[in-house]
Amino acid sequence: MKLIKLGAISLIVLGVIVTLIGLLFPSTVLVSRAVDIKAPIDSIKYRIGNMEQWKGWIAGMNDPSVKINSASDAQLGNTHVQITQITDSSVVSTWTSLNGQQQLSTIRIIGNNTQDYAVVQWQFVQQIGWYPWDRFGSMMNDKIMGTMMEQNLQSLKKNLAPTLALLQEK
Repeated sequence: MKLIKLGAISLIVLGVIVTLIGLLFPSTVLVSRAVDIKAPIDSIKYRIGNMEQWKGWIAGMNDPSVKINSASDAQLGNTHVQITQITDSSVVSTWTSLNGQQQLSTIRIIGNNTQDYAVVQWQFVQQIGWYPWDRFGSMMNDKIMGTMMEQNLQSLKKNLAPTLALLQEK
């Protein structure tokens, strides 16, 4: 009986300690990547502001599980993506998983129309719950999402290279 009581108390204490350590992690996770792209800003904005164009630079967009409903709404497997705002210098979208967890994605174009290059900065912001497994799991966001974002931004850069070549010929 004492052994069962000791085991139960130990599990409760361990749970409290893990929860307290988890609370030391931030409740907001931000993953950000950027790339310099030598292309007109209008071309960049067209590629990032239209989900039909995402097929050319975001990995997995040609998968059969992807359903593009419109230029600003798509179902990517278990995630619903909706472009909520497009400005002169940014495209904001909301990524919602089946369990209702949301991430806010912002792609910024830093530059001006007189230049033939810009910095494209992509970031995801996610609010994390207080559960220890949510907090500890968020440590992997940068490794997993950051790598994917880097690859997709490099793909965008390669996708836009022919556009600049055509402009330089004119």
